[in-house]
Amino acid sequence: MAEDKLILVDIFDRPVGSAGKAEAHRRGLLHRAFSVFLVSGNTMLIQQRALHKYHSGGLWSNACCSHPRVGEALSDAVQRRLQQELGLRTPCRETGEFVYHHKFSEELFEYEYDHVFVGEYTGQVTLNPEEAMAMQWVELDALAKDLQQNPQKYSAWFLTAAPMVLAELKKK
Repeated sequence: MAEDKLILVDIFDRPVGSAGKAEAHRRGLLHRAFSVFLVSGNTMLIQQRALHKYHSGGLWSNACCSHPRVGEALSDAVQRRLQQELGLRTPCRETGEFVYHHKFSEELFEYEYDHVFVGEYTGQVTLNPEEAMAMQWVELDALAKDLQQNPQKYSAWFLTAAPMVLAELKKK
């Protein structure tokens, strides 16, 4: 299978080229990404990343996240990853965006323009063990408290995106 080509962007999310996934992460190139949050009532689905993932293994994070491929619409990429990671499809709306940079090692970086999506879902979830080793529905206030008290348990992007989503949900 050919490596995914990621969309390289500037800090305003304007496309400036493309690169393979490995190259983008090795060289720390700013690229388009997305994070999907699923909520059901007063709970949010979080997943614990599989230990064998190339970074952040064992950390808790949002329902799913990934990158749109060159030529793929963000909304299509969101649905593709929901299906691949959780075995589901559900409408999602974009609620925000942010840029973050994180150095995992001398040759592994995340530098992403991350689009944040939220969907409401109450059906069956089928966890893909290649992506995650556990999942749980967590009460929103309990999650907010744990993010404050135990940030080391969570992925770098989740620490930025989750408070954005929690604030948005509190407005409702």
